[in-house]
Amino acid sequence: MSAPPKNPIPRIQALLTRRKTPAWLFYDFRGLDPIAHRVLRLPPGLTRTRRWFYLLPPQGTPKKLLHKIEPHALDPLPGATLFYSSFRELEAGLRKMLARTPRVLMQYSPRNAVPTLSRVDAGTVELIRSFGVKVFSSQDLAQELEATWNTRQLTLHRQTARILYRLVRRAFAEVKSSQLKGRSITEHEIQQQLCRGFEKNALVADHPPIVAAGAHSADPHFETSAASFRPIQKGDILLIDLWAKPAQPNGVYADITWTGYVGEKVPEKCSRIFRIVQNARDRAVSFLQKALREGRFPRGREVDVAARATIERAGFGPFFTHRTGHSIGREVHGNGANLDDHETREERRLIPKTCFSIEPGIYLPGEFGIRSEINVFLDGSTARITTQPVQTEIFPIFS
Repeated sequence: MSAPPKNPIPRIQALLTRRKTPAWLFYDFRGLDPIAHRVLRLPPGLTRTRRWFYLLPPQGTPKKLLHKIEPHALDPLPGATLFYSSFRELEAGLRKMLARTPRVLMQYSPRNAVPTLSRVDAGTVELIRSFGVKVFSSQDLAQELEATWNTRQLTLHRQTARILYRLVRRAFAEVKSSQLKGRSITEHEIQQQLCRGFEKNALVADHPPIVAAGAHSADPHFETSAASFRPIQKGDILLIDLWAKPAQPNGVYADITWTGYVGEKVPEKCSRIFRIVQNARDRAVSFLQKALREGRFPRGREVDVAARATIERAGFGPFFTHRTGHSIGREVHGNGANLDDHETREERRLIPKTCFSIEPGIYLPGEFGIRSEINVFLDGSTARITTQPVQTEIFPIFS
């Protein structure tokens, strides 16, 4: 029998006190807020089909507001309990719960700037504000509790990254072997080979990997499927993006992208585009390392700006159509700060013990796309690349 989850409340209250932040108001309805479930370490299985609230002050006793037909919904958590049945009782209970709480943190993001955190609907925020309570974003505290890794998770991540690299090399080798035998092989077949590699190595992923050849590589999120049926041909750029995590409790992802060329000599145009992408990737790393040496943890948007400027100066800005990188955790797109001043304006700072991708790309519609993706872990005041080796040129599959 597994041990019951450790009570998270003392640690959260200590963080609230240290940061001098308001009380944290958790709210959920039918699982809309997985961040609340994980931060509070709520076990699965308890019936929660009605709205519940949990008010956690920096000091003192927490408070629960539960529906009368689900009185055990938050049994694993300490606190005094108020009950409601009608919507009138819910509003009265909230008013009473918040009577001496002028400010609260919630999983709310002003202007939806951090979509991964924006879990509380606008109507609920309006309801809380109607009691004269000011609502602030829990984004910084949630990142510290939800996105940081322990030593075991980092070790598993590094092991997974090594497996992913081996699988990429085997995929390139399979393409070469098929070409030499005169046998056609499709993107989907290579994707399935990678998936079998996941299973053999006890890895899981939320989606199958991307295998994109030729013009398909110019689609950053090309959906490789059985319906593709596109053969991988000599002269194609071949982009493989794969991500996975160990099938273990609290396993975290590794996420890499490698670009190959189906032939002996990579065309100059492809090599030139790769060098620009490589320079943008390396610029992001050097910017990070310099900031950390200066004792500063930069905001996610700053790293994006540094990488994006390299591609813009080369004249390919319009063809870099996504953020520079994303948080990595128990989801491949985690809940920490992203490297983004393009899709969103990421104002959160990167913090120690978090991991994220750096993956600039240039995508030329109808021709090809190049992306190079590495993962970086902030180990104290050092930015460490955890996905080795780092690609330094397009992989010539026939060499």
